[in-house]
Formats: sequence, structure tokens, C-alpha cells
Amino acid sequence: MNKSTKNTLRLISIIIVLVLVLMELNIITAVAVTLNLKFWLMVAAYAVTLITLK
Repeated sequence: MNKSTKNTLRLISIIIVLVLVLMELNIITAVAVTLNLKFWLMVAAYAVTLITLK
């Protein structure tokens, strides 16, 4: 995996976390809130970050 791919994946994980924080603060509402997917989105963001650390 090259450096630009790692940086892109890190950016995606940061965006996911920012969206989750905004959802927690009730600034934005989404389908994920009603379906209780916040936990799994955080797990996905963490997994993407772990993949990029190698």
C-alpha cells in the first residue's frame, strides 16, 4: 500500500469520526442515528486506521 492510499484511508476514518461527533452533538441527523449504527461506524473508522498503520 503506497503512501497516498494510506493518507486517503486516514482521511476517510477522520471524516467518519467527525460525522459521528456531529451526530452525537445533534448538529446533523442521519439514518445511522435511528438505526443505531454509531458503534459500528466507529469500529470501521478504527479498523481503517489500524490498516494504515502497517
